[in-house]
Amino acid sequence: MSLPPETLVPNQQMFEEALGAAPARGRLRGRRILVVGAGQRATVDERPPVGNGRAISVLFAREGASVACVDISREAAEQTCKQIHAEGGKAFAEIADVADADAIGPLVERCASRLGGLDGLVMVVGITAALPLSKQDARGWDHEFAVNVRSNMLFAQKALELMDEGSAIVLMSSLAALRNSSGMPGYETSKAAQVALARSIAMAGQARGIRCNAVLPGLMDTPMGRDATRRRPARVGAPLPFGRQGSGWEVAYATLFLISHESSYVNAHALLVDGGLAGGIARATR
Repeated sequence: MSLPPETLVPNQQMFEEALGAAPARGRLRGRRILVVGAGQRATVDERPPVGNGRAISVLFAREGASVACVDISREAAEQTCKQIHAEGGKAFAEIADVADADAIGPLVERCASRLGGLDGLVMVVGITAALPLSKQDARGWDHEFAVNVRSNMLFAQKALELMDEGSAIVLMSSLAALRNSSGMPGYETSKAAQVALARSIAMAGQARGIRCNAVLPGLMDTPMGRDATRRRPARVGAPLPFGRQGSGWEVAYATLFLISHESSYVNAHALLVDGGLAGGIARATR
């Protein structure tokens, strides 16, 4: 496939998969997957990039899965479903505030019923107050952990009751789990907690062959990433791996591998999707 020149920065490393343009291969045929955080935040960008949750949902449907798309925003969830339906995929929207602990169990049951079973769960939902330690308060800290960590635990807890043997769970953490360079301790520590939680879920599920792994995206060109860059331009001021940020599609393909049976012996793992940034691999943008 010949790619338009504006996408080729740098041109030797932007494949069809990174652009969401690769053909489907049936890698999730027949799977029934719940994606929490399947929508996309509103942004000031006229042509926003795809977010992780939407890319994951659309890609999973392309690969043959039926997808329950959960988001706090009805418009965002329904837009994801609209894109899936336009491509001939199967999806439905559910609206939920994952900070409401009592709503989670019934929501998972409802989604599993509508899907005709459940064999995959992806937790993409996440927030940040973007506050330094000096301005953090107890209420804000607790809310950030309720969304980023407690919700993951409660969704996984209920999913483990309903899932078929051999199912898989993926938690969306962040490179921030390993680095304290963002100046946002609530986000960094909650993302680190997700990595530990993924290992605990893996331990709880292993008797029935249910795996759990974490994905740790680095600097990504997503709506959330662009908002972060507007707040803190230095975020992308230094050299980056391959001279660019990653895409939501690249996160989606990593998640696809971990949710699929291709990764049947990968468990309790934290997969970095950062171009090697954590390992010091970077170069100046051309």
